[in-house]
Amino acid sequence: MPDKPVNNMPAVVVLEDGMVYRGHGFGAPGAVCGEIVFNTAMTGYQEVLTDPSYHGQMVVFTYPLIGNYGISDTASESDQVHSRAVIVREGHNFDGNSAAEKGFAQWLWEQGVTAVSGVDTRALTRRIRSRGAMRACVYWGDFAEDEIARRLRETPSISGLDLAGAVTCGSRYDLEFLNAGCKVVAVDYGIKRSIIKRLGAAGCDVTVVPAGAAAAEILALNPQGVFLSNGPGDPAALGYAIETVRGLLGKVPIFGICLGHQILSLALGLETYKLKFGHRGANHPVKNLDTGRVEITSQNHGFAVRLPAAARGRLEHGSGSGTFFEAPAREEMLLKTGAGSALVSHLNLYDGTVEGIRCLDVPAFSVQYHPEASPGPHDSRYLFAQFVRLIGAGAPA
Repeated sequence: MPDKPVNNMPAVVVLEDGMVYRGHGFGAPGAVCGEIVFNTAMTGYQEVLTDPSYHGQMVVFTYPLIGNYGISDTASESDQVHSRAVIVREGHNFDGNSAAEKGFAQWLWEQGVTAVSGVDTRALTRRIRSRGAMRACVYWGDFAEDEIARRLRETPSISGLDLAGAVTCGSRYDLEFLNAGCKVVAVDYGIKRSIIKRLGAAGCDVTVVPAGAAAAEILALNPQGVFLSNGPGDPAALGYAIETVRGLLGKVPIFGICLGHQILSLALGLETYKLKFGHRGANHPVKNLDTGRVEITSQNHGFAVRLPAAARGRLEHGSGSGTFFEAPAREEMLLKTGAGSALVSHLNLYDGTVEGIRCLDVPAFSVQYHPEASPGPHDSRYLFAQFVRLIGAGAPA
């Protein structure tokens, strides 16, 4: 490895469909493979790259200039970069911002993360959108093309992978906050620091437990509520987590987001599936079907919960005479689950996918997006207060 970050070495992005994009390497030299995805946020590159939900993936930033305000130690969502590689149109190493401790390229180099600049990220993103998220290899340095081809062939698909176990905490830990009025257990499938802060701001002391914690183990902590966190990978591969949530339903109020939303849905007996290219960005409109209001949300997921059969043909693929802005009939959004009735509470206005579930017979609800929104707008932070109210009521959401 060179003794400082560089940005003038030839670098290559190779997709599994054979398409090649060339640019210049920066960060750390290396050859890494994984699922390549894109993020449309205009800011928050540090938060994105340190989000454990990106574990096993390589991020293409659609915003053309990345690194322009440096890196701040307080902005990281975890202790490390979880994205395997970074692909940008124009990368900078600026550290002139008063809050920046170092430059972007310097930080990636210290973290050992391979990055490529000078790539036509617009063309690359359009290919991912048309062909779907796929495996890719990003490299710069001394690597033979046949070695890269072999690595790419051997890279597993993200479908069927349990990645939460790779990013969860090693053991339980407790966090106390000022003015906390209730005790919440957060199951860590890849939890972000901002989520814990928002729970604290809403009035919760938080005990974080590993992804593999059993229902009996969680209930023994006498929580007033259980939070199911975000995380990476295929929710259907987390049989142990699904079984844990089944054991919690009806016994304690539950709030899930992102992967936690999918795990709750699977525990209720619903289905999940892989999206063509996922939702990743800070500008996704979501309609709250209970209030009729539209929230602009921060999202990061490649899987989704399947719509009820009654609404699937009209909304799942944007077909039919209706529009996503029209409120579907309540009976179309009704779900029969293993824990009683539930409703689809939120819909994505880009493609009509499920963005929220609200149980009617047990105290549990979840959303597909990130209400802590780091980065992103704060339209959905009310959900943390809603969770605390649910804890106080002890009744269905």
